Amino acid sequence: MTPAHTAAVLFDLDGTLVDTEPLYFEATRMLLARHGVAGFTWEEHAVFIGVGTRETLEVLSARFGLDAPVDALLAEENALYLDLLRTSTEVFPEMRALVKSLGAAGIPMAVASGSSRAAIDAALAHGGLAGLFAASASAEEVAAGKPEPDVFLEAARRLGAAPRECVVVEDSAPGVAAAHAAGMRCVAVPSVPAAPGARQDAAFEAAELLFPGGQTEFTAAAAYAWLMG
Repeated sequence: MTPAHTAAVLFDLDGTLVDTEPLYFEATRMLLARHGVAGFTWEEHAVFIGVGTRETLEVLSARFGLDAPVDALLAEENALYLDLLRTSTEVFPEMRALVKSLGAAGIPMAVASGSSRAAIDAALAHGGLAGLFAASASAEEVAAGKPEPDVFLEAARRLGAAPRECVVVEDSAPGVAAAHAAGMRCVAVPSVPAAPGARQDAAFEAAELLFPGGQTEFTAAAAYAWLMG
């Protein structure tokens, strides 16, 4: 699939624009500890990167036999996460540079995230990105989260852009799969790069532009040149 041009760019939020995966891990760890589950590890969290918060909690609730309804767990985790977000929101510098370059070129941009609406708005505000995106879409506003394409299709709809002319910037394998399911190209910047000598996840290898080393390898200049070329 090779669109004639890039009409719009859709950014994932957590782990792509902002370095919030450690905050989500901490919020999940705190939540589980409150409900009697100790010792939740980063390795256990990492398998859910790119998966919607509700879908993650549904799995964890079943795994650990939590008594609270998933809706209650979701509200509790969102509150914990927002408290962390208010004091520790870091935007990846090269991603900020890419957003500014695309904005200067007049390319419409949107955020499409598995986070809640409140979390999206807070991350953009505390990260100094508010007002730079013409639209945003949360997984809680669509029928299904990533790897389903719903949130990307909704973000494109809100921008008034045809999916085949949109490019997604993503850090997770489920996100790359969702972008392709939506009929969009994808720039992949893995938040958890493959170990030395190991192969990337097949979804990452299918991305139209891949930065195998993740944020340490990603540059705004290289991504911008590819997007505009």
